Amino acid sequence: MTVALERLCGRFHHVSMRMIATTPWRAARDKKINNFSSRKIYHDDTKNNNKVNGLCKNEDIDFLEYTVFFNPSAYYMPKKRDPPVQSHENEYDIEDTSARFSFNPGLKQLQQQSHTKNTYTVSCSRSLSSVKSNFVDEPYDMPDKNKVYKCEHKRKDDNADEINTYDTKEDPRAFQKLREEYKSLCYSRIKTCSISVQEGFLILQKVAIMKGNLDTTMITEMFEKLSLVSSEQLVLIKSDTRFAMLCRYAVENIRLFTSLQLINILQALLGVSFPPTHSMLNVFDTELCKRVWDLCTDEIVLVADLWRYLGRPVQQYLDLVYCRVGLQWRELNLPQLVQLVYIIGESRRAPQPLMQNLEIIILKFIDELNPEELGSLCLGFFKSKYGLSEQTMHRIADRAQTEIKKMSSYAIVNVMKMLRFSHMDHLGFLRSVGEVVPERATTLAVQGMMHIVLSCASLHYLDERIFESIAAEIPFKAAYCRSKDAAKLLWSFSSLCYQPSNAEVFFSTLTQSMRDKVSEFNKYPEHLLTGLLALAFSGHFPIDLISIALSADFVKLASEASHMELKKDLFTIDGTVEVEVPEYSGPRLPWNLCSQVKEMLRESVSKDICHKPEVLQAESLIQIMLGGPQYVKNHMILPHMRSSDLEIHFDTSGSALAFNVTPSTSSCHEIDQRKNSKVLKMSGVHLTENLMSQLVGVKDCKIKDSTVAAVEHGLKKVNCDSSENATASSVEKKKHLQESVLTDGLLDSLLGSHNSKSALLSPSVQSDSSNSGIQKLAVQVTNRNQFCYNSRNLLGFHTMKRRQLIRTGYTIVELPFWEWFPLLKRTRSEKLAYLHSKIYGALE
Repeated sequence: MTVALERLCGRFHHVSMRMIATTPWRAARDKKINNFSSRKIYHDDTKNNNKVNGLCKNEDIDFLEYTVFFNPSAYYMPKKRDPPVQSHENEYDIEDTSARFSFNPGLKQLQQQSHTKNTYTVSCSRSLSSVKSNFVDEPYDMPDKNKVYKCEHKRKDDNADEINTYDTKEDPRAFQKLREEYKSLCYSRIKTCSISVQEGFLILQKVAIMKGNLDTTMITEMFEKLSLVSSEQLVLIKSDTRFAMLCRYAVENIRLFTSLQLINILQALLGVSFPPTHSMLNVFDTELCKRVWDLCTDEIVLVADLWRYLGRPVQQYLDLVYCRVGLQWRELNLPQLVQLVYIIGESRRAPQPLMQNLEIIILKFIDELNPEELGSLCLGFFKSKYGLSEQTMHRIADRAQTEIKKMSSYAIVNVMKMLRFSHMDHLGFLRSVGEVVPERATTLAVQGMMHIVLSCASLHYLDERIFESIAAEIPFKAAYCRSKDAAKLLWSFSSLCYQPSNAEVFFSTLTQSMRDKVSEFNKYPEHLLTGLLALAFSGHFPIDLISIALSADFVKLASEASHMELKKDLFTIDGTVEVEVPEYSGPRLPWNLCSQVKEMLRESVSKDICHKPEVLQAESLIQIMLGGPQYVKNHMILPHMRSSDLEIHFDTSGSALAFNVTPSTSSCHEIDQRKNSKVLKMSGVHLTENLMSQLVGVKDCKIKDSTVAAVEHGLKKVNCDSSENATASSVEKKKHLQESVLTDGLLDSLLGSHNSKSALLSPSVQSDSSNSGIQKLAVQVTNRNQFCYNSRNLLGFHTMKRRQLIRTGYTIVELPFWEWFPLLKRTRSEKLAYLHSKIYGALE
């Protein structure tokens, strides 16, 4: 009986244990343990798990009861499957987030193996959560890869591999460290303390136990604690499905959180490197938009900074912030002003009325701004493309000049950018830059150097100290040049016609850099054209790069670039090659494109001429001096050079030749009224019966009435005087014309000539064989914008134009602004005497 009782008790115990084992939560646990036994963190199957073993040595934790469902393949892919490593500049490009933040294949595999038990998932980017982060000890703020500053300290004699891999950035948020008030306005990525990954797993275990019983305070605290896990171990936390459960509970209770709790969670998500495209952030964005009017100014600016730091565009939220601040702009203090302008700059736009009000506050705080804040304000306005007034910019430059020794190179560059954008020169500040830059040249980043010389070139300001020091550094730092940097460095030096002491090495290094970055031209075709134009200014013509620029594919790409007009640059390069590189046999621009650009340039130049009284006066006075408008032609002698000159022809005896058959630009001008009252001489070639018979190939032919009518029509266009019109009307009645005028248009129609590629140049430029005895003058009325600041050194584009005019057989006659402009207020006889000496002096 005792044996029977023991058997009965044993059977009862066995049934009880089986019932306990089949409870839902324990069954689920056992099933997961069976499914993922090979993935327990104490299991030593792979090299990656060995690495995890070293992170989780805690004797107090029972890993048999608590299993982390960790799939190493989700973040540690085999080398042969590793995606290409992205550079710092591309990793947070907002425009390409759809490709980077796709669902993680490793995590997806883990979910499939859990047999639908795991319904809480977080899609993460492998590139953002890898153990070896590209952003360790680097500032997170990377708005635009074209605006990143690199700081190089390696020299050419260092190891080549080190030069190619060394890449650090200056911190655009450095101003936030100079005042305590910024702590409540911006995010700080520095972790004051950290917790172990084991503590993080305990927090996640609490999430799985409490589930729906978590309140908003507990959820907030959990996110804050998890953000303290070290960056190297965060991958383990984010790959755990219970972290996804915590995110879901935060979304479900979004309306129950206080505004401060939402802000704290957002900061915590930054601490765990949360992907900016995650759907959870959509909910937070919507909720914070609703609460803009309930937040204080510090809080709305802080939230904007958090979104910026996350790399997430939130234009709707920013529009609401700008509306809110626009009503309370007078209440902004200095830190709020600077931080707000920084946010505006990173978002690239803001309402103009708000920017005008912020400019008023800048003048209020101008004397309290420190050097870095000055630079930050300039950068914010520069990026938002809002030009400061001359008064405000002058005050900022004054402050920058007094503080330039304390300013970082980054701040100096930002002030230079804003001077360039405002088209304002400040000699005091520019001279101070000329003293500081040579001392810092070895530590300046390539992009910083580019912006300094580009600003100088845009202001036509040449300081040899700046350009010499930067030219000396370029050969050592060319490896860091983007195509944009190389092109604009070339343009800056060449547009000022400055040849540094190492000119040969300087130009060859940057030209080679453009060859190395040729793949970038598919995305930025303007950089290739900028570089080629700059090289042409200095007389350099790399045939291989020119062939790329004039190839059919590149021309199509550049022509379709809607954000800027690149056809003019193509036309200028093509025309320059025709004049200066006759041996070039590569591709050329199609005829229809050349005609289109030429017509566009002719219209713009004709409008420009009507607004330049100094050119109109010179043209009308030369007409009076030589005997009529048929002796002077105001036109684009070289159409690809985009500007017009006054063309005059003389024979070997020094007598002016009539060649202009088009109406004079100044014939209707007030200055030329008295000239119009006189009978103008006929222009063109006299058409006789013998000449006509030779042209049409028929002997002793008579001119038909139709031909006479056509010639008479040409006569009417040439004659402006009413008496001449009367004479012409009487000639119309004659049936046969013994002598007439052969115009260019009539000659073309008679000969049946067709347009050719050479017709793009002026007829007088095309051939010198038939005009060997003709001396051609190109009279140029110059102005200040064609010279370097406060000097008589011609800029690169105009130097190239004169060089090409000389190559095509012209003699240059310059009417410099420092001589001609003062004469405009003098008597007519003085002007005529000056022009006579200039023109006939050139003949001699």
